[in-house]
Amino acid sequence: SRPILDMSYSRHFLDFQGSSIPSSMKKLVVTKLSQNFREAVTLQQDSPVPLPGDGDLLVRNRFVGINASDINYSAGRYDASVKPPFDIGFEGVGDVVALGLSASADYTVGQAVAYVKAGAFAEYTVVPARQAVPLPSATPEFLTLMVSGATAYISLKELGDLSEGKKVLVTAAAGGTGQFAVQLAKKAKCHVIGTCSSDEKGGFLKSIGCDRTINYKTENVESVLRKDYPEGVDVVYESVGGKMFDLAINSLAIKGCLIVIGFISGYQNPTGLQPIKAELLPAKLLKKSASIRGFFLNHYLSEYKMALKHLLEMYERGDLVCEVDFGDMSPEGKFTGLESVFRAVDYMYMGKNIGKIVVELPHSVNSKL
Repeated sequence: SRPILDMSYSRHFLDFQGSSIPSSMKKLVVTKLSQNFREAVTLQQDSPVPLPGDGDLLVRNRFVGINASDINYSAGRYDASVKPPFDIGFEGVGDVVALGLSASADYTVGQAVAYVKAGAFAEYTVVPARQAVPLPSATPEFLTLMVSGATAYISLKELGDLSEGKKVLVTAAAGGTGQFAVQLAKKAKCHVIGTCSSDEKGGFLKSIGCDRTINYKTENVESVLRKDYPEGVDVVYESVGGKMFDLAINSLAIKGCLIVIGFISGYQNPTGLQPIKAELLPAKLLKKSASIRGFFLNHYLSEYKMALKHLLEMYERGDLVCEVDFGDMSPEGKFTGLESVFRAVDYMYMGKNIGKIVVELPHSVNSKL
């Protein structure tokens, strides 16, 4: 039996398919700070299913998104004051299976929603109703927009100053957020160059409008840029760090801008960052009147709802490809269930994914009442 204070709401603890909501669930918890995700995170089998408060929704997660920064979070790099154990996972899509009284003014049981909130790597997550995004259906494509799409949209809009004819270089262009940087820059009538690690990824990039793809495994990125773009590139959307960052700085045009949205090459390192040739940076920037801007989505939340609204409209009109990678081509097959989050994180750091990595959480309907 569940402790439900107002018994008039006890019906909410049957989900909309008529099965009972269990009292315990699986979830992933950071039990030790480490940049090694498998060392840091534990799968807990019997955590209590949380109860929604008055303004909350209880969401049964159907799909959860994998982000490069999951490792930063489990390594304790975002907030040094937070000590383990703590929940992990940033974004989910699922169905509302229970809700508080005031939340029921805007939501109903059975409604599909997406959200961004710590603690998504769980079978059920309590989400404040004001943070949820109502969806027409619980499909994984919507998940690609929540963090990855919004990062590309807001950073390019606020910092990129895109206009027709500008040359835009996107590193890790076939990844979760790179795919959106490519498409949004094309929509601004820019010339887009994308780096990637395979011909298959290059084919995907061409299919979403990339003008020039550079497979860094078979081509020398620096030579290609020097030869094909002797005047340099106007904007770089950079998420790799290390040597790629140095190369991108050297490739900037006069008044060019490099936007740092991450540095995945450093996330698994104990120190977090690979060294860059920073001692020459002031001279390089001065010589070109160039700039470097950092972008962290949490600092632009005032722009978030507007960005997401535009992205959702574009997707629903068929103007945006939201590529999802379920890991079907990974050695052990599709990412299904919370236990496969570990494999999904490994897969991303091996640079295998095309599009956003998503894990599906299957729901076994238990006893009908």
